[in-house]
Amino acid sequence: MKTMQKQNLQTLKGFRDLLPDDVRKRQWIRTVMQKTAESWGYEPIESPTLEPYSLFKGEIGEDEKLFYKFVDNGGREVILRYDQTVPTCRYVANNYNSLTFPFRRYQCQSVFRAENSQRGRYREFTQFDLDIFGVSSPTADAEVIAENLDTYLKIGFKKPVIVFNNRDLMKNIPYKAISAIDKLKKLGRDGVIADMKRKEISQIQAEKYFDQVMNIKPDETIKTIITYLEKSGFGSEFYRFEPTLARSFSYSQGPIWEIVIEDYTVGSVGGGERYDGMMERLTGMKMPATGIAFGFDRTVEAADELGLIPTTKTKTRALVTIFSKEFQEESIKVASTLRTAGINTEVYPAVDKMERQLKYADKKGIPYVVIVGEEEVAKNLLTLKNLESRQQSTLPLPEVIKTLS
Repeated sequence: MKTMQKQNLQTLKGFRDLLPDDVRKRQWIRTVMQKTAESWGYEPIESPTLEPYSLFKGEIGEDEKLFYKFVDNGGREVILRYDQTVPTCRYVANNYNSLTFPFRRYQCQSVFRAENSQRGRYREFTQFDLDIFGVSSPTADAEVIAENLDTYLKIGFKKPVIVFNNRDLMKNIPYKAISAIDKLKKLGRDGVIADMKRKEISQIQAEKYFDQVMNIKPDETIKTIITYLEKSGFGSEFYRFEPTLARSFSYSQGPIWEIVIEDYTVGSVGGGERYDGMMERLTGMKMPATGIAFGFDRTVEAADELGLIPTTKTKTRALVTIFSKEFQEESIKVASTLRTAGINTEVYPAVDKMERQLKYADKKGIPYVVIVGEEEVAKNLLTLKNLESRQQSTLPLPEVIKTLS
């Protein structure tokens, strides 16, 4: 094999290669999320990785510095998808006549942000989104929140907690103050005040904004959400009103929330809000909208850390051996029959020693080896070896299928 210089083999900072074991863990989490979303009536969509820069411009807030934007070969300003919420507004407007409203969607795709990579945070990462379009009542926000709790309980987390607030209770506070208050856990009170002062808010006014937020009380919207959660079987141990929760997106309005896992200390694993105003600004449609973006990568990391993901090395159930070219066709036929019977089956890709083929299966975690040799072919039988127990038996093909099924 031709060797390459080391610098040509490195991934870009903040981007990753994922090994088969990692991908299987992600597939398991994605399947739980998809099944839960569909059990609540949400439908899958996908949207392009590349969008017009103008779609995102002015909609995210101070984090626009994280955009991956460039001019393409056609001279157009474009952006790698920063999130899935903004493009979904475009998607709903473009496909309005093909959708049934209220429209519930879920989406699982990559997003891109040019930020400092750290544990659980990358420059390309996956989000799993859920949204409801066409319902202005806070019962829509409450439904999404309830679905979020259901998802994390089905993954196996013992106590996921929704932390929520209502951005409408901050209407007379400017966005630059809100974005500072949203960093309270990281900066503390003095740090938040200092951040506001850096944004040209006076010390006195900054303290007033901070004290105002600290004294926010639940309104009827919050009470509606609490009632919905309680009626859905989620008691007070699963939610917490937090007056300082602000969500840093400039488009956030109405109910806002985050999901935290008490045994996972890196940070929240998802966040949501209502964004009726952005929908109207982008599309001209008076279309109420609310939804959540799960931090998929953090969710996988948290579930793996807590031992919630089933450990399976491979989905292959059996390896069919090849000892010589003379019996290669027979091995291929046996493997095809096993697959037709619904059994995931590999054929060893070359003529090789028995020891090497068994070692390959063992290393990959394949539980059974089907041996097709001269004696087996002569008797129209197969030798089935269980690699865990190290026991083997010689059986007709139908019995092999029965054992592996």
